[in-house]
Amino acid sequence: MWKRTWPLGVLLLATACGTANVGGGTTPCTDIGTPLGVNVDVEHPGVVSGTIEVCWDGRCVTPVLELHPSTRAVETTCTGTAPDDSCGARMEPTGGVQGFAPVQDLPAREVTAALRLLDQSGSLLVDRHIPLHPEMVYPNGPDCPAGGPQAGISVDPHGAVSER
Repeated sequence: MWKRTWPLGVLLLATACGTANVGGGTTPCTDIGTPLGVNVDVEHPGVVSGTIEVCWDGRCVTPVLELHPSTRAVETTCTGTAPDDSCGARMEPTGGVQGFAPVQDLPAREVTAALRLLDQSGSLLVDRHIPLHPEMVYPNGPDCPAGGPQAGISVDPHGAVSER
């Protein structure tokens, strides 16, 4: 029974994930989604919240920008190198915050962003306007269709803002 149903299951799984014929070969391209918007990575101390406004062609949008504490892996352990082995990582806070502002109709061309970052008391720590150049993201790799454009902003510990 298992041998008869297994090939059908594989066929259904491959069909559900989707495939694309690229360069005469078949490259698996899943239906993975790509959020459109702007990543914000802040190293400036004391920032707890912020707003962003993104403008293009005379239109501006102010998406929600939720900032969360940033972490980094400081220690990793693995049980081996085989595909069935597992690895773990110990994370620690970096002192910074990061977030993503979804911008549904973000174009893959230059836009302008106004970023305002606040501390716990609501005092303005950063208020900058920056040109951004959103680029198409390929979640399944360059041989599969693009998922949509994203841009990124970095804020260093001194409050300097740059595109990343």
